[in-house]
Amino acid sequence: MNQNDTTNSNDNTDPSAQPPAAWIGWDWGDQKHSLALQTPGGKIEMTTLDHSAENLHRWLKELEQRFGARPVRLGIETSRGAVMAALLHYPWLEIHPINPVTSARYRSAFSPSGAKDDLPDARVCLELVRDHAAKLRRLQPQDPQTLKLAGLVEARRNLVDRRTTLLNQLTSLLKSYYPQALELLENLNTPMAVAFLRRWPDVISLKAARSATLKHFFYQHNVRSEGVVKKRLALIAAAVALTTEEARVSVAVLQLNALVDQLEVFQKHVACLDAQIKRAFAVHPDACLFRDLPGAGAQLAPRLCVAFGAERAVWSEPARLQKYAGLAPVREKSGNQLWTHWRWNAPRFLRQSFVEWAGQTVRYSQWARVYYQRMVKKGKKHAVILRALAFKWIRILWKCWQERRAYDEARYLKQLIHRKSPNAVTSQ
Repeated sequence: MNQNDTTNSNDNTDPSAQPPAAWIGWDWGDQKHSLALQTPGGKIEMTTLDHSAENLHRWLKELEQRFGARPVRLGIETSRGAVMAALLHYPWLEIHPINPVTSARYRSAFSPSGAKDDLPDARVCLELVRDHAAKLRRLQPQDPQTLKLAGLVEARRNLVDRRTTLLNQLTSLLKSYYPQALELLENLNTPMAVAFLRRWPDVISLKAARSATLKHFFYQHNVRSEGVVKKRLALIAAAVALTTEEARVSVAVLQLNALVDQLEVFQKHVACLDAQIKRAFAVHPDACLFRDLPGAGAQLAPRLCVAFGAERAVWSEPARLQKYAGLAPVREKSGNQLWTHWRWNAPRFLRQSFVEWAGQTVRYSQWARVYYQRMVKKGKKHAVILRALAFKWIRILWKCWQERRAYDEARYLKQLIHRKSPNAVTSQ
């Protein structure tokens, strides 16, 4: 979850800072990078750089010698990946990530024909960072603990999304030839489901198993309720194969084995990431601010910690984070018309983190539940309510984060009553 890949920012330029020795526009590519460089009063120098670690560091060291490690302001259309990590090793570089939408609209303003290639793209980045740096957010690298935790929580989310896709494929396959397994297992994302499908990949092999064997299997996997076990054994006894055509079943079993193997790998590595996240979060300096938030839990608390980070200067006011996360609504006006919509191009993972947590707080926070119920009575949609609730929570958490003080539900409820807020809890 990177907090810096946006261009929507207020003026954050330090007026006392040393003026840059040069400006650089960088159009990043997998094979080649296109670059446009200009010094004060000089002509624009256009060049390309083959992508390799050696070429990149050699070019950066040449720049350092050329400008004597004086500040060089660089505009680039990305804030992720190995190239950005390499650039952060050079403190004299002032890096300004540029939203691709910003550069595309800037380009179209002067090229209505839609003409586009890499070198002009680099020039667009140069002009933006040279002439509009005050409106671009300078990349502020996070501390190593936050960076590691951010990488871990995003990696976990990526694996979980891929596992969900796999589970959907597995469900679809079982429906096509072995629907009884779905009823017997209920949840496919368990070690028991993996072991069951490996041992009995079709109805024929399942019905050939003895009742004692099946009962022992369920007991081994902590299914020890006599009623549940008897119900499953009765279902197996009454099961009829959807199809017994060997040509179809044999191919389906091969597909099943491939999917089950992959599912076991996902289960193993998600558990490994969970353990790593737990350790990294435990040693984070701000973990105490997020660990006990209502409804946060083991997964959402680290994600909220990463969303804020440890550098207080990054979010100098709550509105900046609310806008960046895509939770602050946008108002557009044209003539006598005024309409409101949500923000486009917001970091999806960040917005998901806040909205998912807001949904949990409805269950665990009294004032959040009151707010949700009020909005439901007004006819608001579920997703709209959660975004608005997340917007409110950011303001609360930002204050706690700035003051390094954990959120206190009882104290906040008293404040709501004192202010006569409609979200106040008047009865317990």
